[in-house]
This record gives sequence, C-alpha cells and structure tokens, in this order.
Amino acid sequence: MPEPSRPQELPAGLLTNPEMIKACRLRNFTRVFSLVKAHAGIYPSMIARRCDLTPSRVGEVMAGRRQLQHIDVIERIADGLRIPGHMLGLARRSWETPAVLAAEERKPPKIVVPEPMAPAAVPSAEVDSILALTARTNPNPSTLQALRCSIEDYWRRDDQHGGEALRPAVVGQLRYVVGLLKESRPAPIRQGLYGVAAELARLTGWTHFDARQYSQARAYFKEALHFAKEVDDREFMANVLACMSLQATYEDKPGDALAFVAAAQDEARAAAGTTPRVLSMLSLREAFAHASLGSRTATHEAIGEAHRQFEQIQHNDPDPAWVTYFDEPKLIVDTGIAHGRLGEVATAEPLIADALRRENSANHRGRAFHAFWLARTQLKLGKLDQACQTATEALEPASSVASERVAGHLREFYDELAPHRREPVAVVFESRLREILPARVSGSPHP
Repeated sequence: MPEPSRPQELPAGLLTNPEMIKACRLRNFTRVFSLVKAHAGIYPSMIARRCDLTPSRVGEVMAGRRQLQHIDVIERIADGLRIPGHMLGLARRSWETPAVLAAEERKPPKIVVPEPMAPAAVPSAEVDSILALTARTNPNPSTLQALRCSIEDYWRRDDQHGGEALRPAVVGQLRYVVGLLKESRPAPIRQGLYGVAAELARLTGWTHFDARQYSQARAYFKEALHFAKEVDDREFMANVLACMSLQATYEDKPGDALAFVAAAQDEARAAAGTTPRVLSMLSLREAFAHASLGSRTATHEAIGEAHRQFEQIQHNDPDPAWVTYFDEPKLIVDTGIAHGRLGEVATAEPLIADALRRENSANHRGRAFHAFWLARTQLKLGKLDQACQTATEALEPASSVASERVAGHLREFYDELAPHRREPVAVVFESRLREILPARVSGSPHP
C-alpha cells in the first residue's frame, strides 16, 4: 500500500490509455476526472481533497458545467492525481523523478575514515576484553574451517541482499581474528588466521565499494593486502588488486585501473599454481580497464586471453574459493560488458542477454546489475520496448538488494531514457519504478 503522505499513483494502463492522453492534451477535465474515477477508483470527494478543490467545484466540472483553465489549478491537478506534466502541457513535475534516483551518486559519507591500521590496532581494548571472555583462546583447524564457512555464507548473503547489513558482523569477526593474531600461534594456524583476516578485510572493502564509499573501500583493500602479504599469498593479493582495479573504473580512473590489474597479473604469475580461472578473471578486468581507456585492440586481446585461459580450466583445478563465482555465465556477461564499455553494443547485447538467462536466480544483485546493463545496451540499439521491458523485470531484484552501485546503473538507464519519456512503454516503466522502488534510501554490494 502507498504511504499515507504520498498520493496514490494512477495505473500505468490509464496513463497510456488513448482516451486519457487525448483528454489531458485538450485539458478536458470533465473526461479526465471521469476516467480517473472509472479506472483508478478515485471518487470526486477524493479528487477534491487531493487537488485542493472544493467538492462542489469538482462536481460542476464532472457535470460539464465548468472548465478549469488557470495554470495553478492545472498544476494542482497534475500533482494531486500524479499525472505527468507533459500530458497536460506542463513542465516535468518534481515528483516524477523517483526518490530512489534522486540521491547524488558517489556522495561522500559523513564518517571520518582513519588511515589503514596495523593489525594490532584494529580492535579497541574494550572489544578485546569482551571477546576474551567468550572466545576460544587456542584456535585449531576446526576454528579456521568454521571461519571460512562463515565467510562463504557472507558471500552468498552479499549476492542476495547486499553487504550493508552484513558489514557490522564482518568487521566484528575481523576484529576477533586480529585479536587472535596478537598471541603466538603455531605457524599453520597463524597462516590460516592471516588468510581469514585478509578475506574479511577485502569483503569489508567490497561492501564499501558497492556503496560507492570509495575512500573506506580503499583503506580496507589496503588492509587486506597487508594481511595477505604477511603470509605471501600472492594469489589473494591479485584478487584484492583486481577489486581495486574495478573500483578505479567506477571512479573514472582508467589509468589507475590498468596499473592495478597489471600488478594483479604480476602477483598471480609469480604465485605457485595459479589456476586458469584466476588468470581468466584477471584478463577480463584488464579488458574493462582497456575499454575504459577506449583502447579497442588491447580490449579485444584481453578478452581473447580471458577465453583462452577459461578453456584450459579442469574440473579438479585447485581454485581458491574466492574465484569460484567466475563461471561461464560470468565470463560471458563480463565479455559483453567489456564490449559495451567500448560502445560495441551490437556485440554486447546477445552476450549479456544469454548470460542473464543462465544466471543464478538467487543472485539478486547480479541479476539486477546485468539486466540494467542489458537495458542500456538495448536502448542504444533503438530497441525501446525491449529496453523498458528488461529494466522493468530488473526492478524486483533491485528492490531486494541494498546496492548503490546497482542504483547507479538504474539512474544511468533512467537518464538515457529521457528522450523517450512520453512513449507509453516509458510511462509504464516509470510508473512501475515508483511503485516498486518508492522513497527508499540506496545502500550498499562481489564481482
């Protein structure tokens, strides 16, 4: 149900009804009010209240005994009944932009971010003393396995709902693990704890990146590099650097993106036993960087290398857990996105569409994210009906995940739709958008 303070939206079918369109164009409010009553169940007394008119005045209009011509009255009708401004010959109304799209992108958070901290400085003394009352002081291999299982659960929940709600738990667990590292441990346990700490720090950075809180993300990514370097886990360092490369593409810093992914590839090649899946993922991150720079040949070469490496994957490869998300649909959709970043939309569209059909339905963020990419690609190809349909289907998964990055792609599609706003399919999409994503604060999302 709509909130009491927000006027109810008119049905999309009414806003695209030829009779309604004609009545609005002629400012025939006798017909407009009759159609609103018949198709939206908004009776004369409700029309009067919502449009700040007297009931008798509305009755006279509906009986055809009075006309409404003053611009301030017409504006009140547009706002009260939620009739888009262009239908009545008015400027676009302020409420027509859904609140979910009104937030500024990349808005700097108010929280002051400290510089990356040394491991011993992460938890406060109070947190340490409280955890010491309940924590096992002698972690063993079972402790490490339990921590790794909880991390994999965080990955799944992050994909389904976004990482903002998870962040306190992840940071708390990071502090707990860092506390364990303060004491002397057997080498295998200590190495395992560093690996867990590295992933918890990377995941925290990822949730900040997905919320477009870039300075916090960078601080945690640097912390993750620090933990991984302690145990010379070069493959994981490559993973963190790949995340930093992707963030740099969002910050419109393609030079930084290329430098980060080149460093990631150096670390991966220096590591013993780096798997083809890892190298394939890194090659596509390289393709993103080249595409952001507009380097067509280099982008195509990186895409080719990604596919060559992917073809070498064996079912028994010792892939690290953090790269198992990079399956064939992910390879295909990222290939399509790389082509899309280059402006090669005819090549991008079938790739993204194919991958989207095969994507895990539980990955709400991924489905929404890739669907908005597909919708924007279809729009650039002049396929307005398909683009609006694709974007409309993406609204449900988008509404169930807190991800400013997904909201950003929705805004980009919405802005690109501007020249077509008066088309019926665009009106229907916008109506569904306001219905599914009302005044919701965008929040924070695993590549």
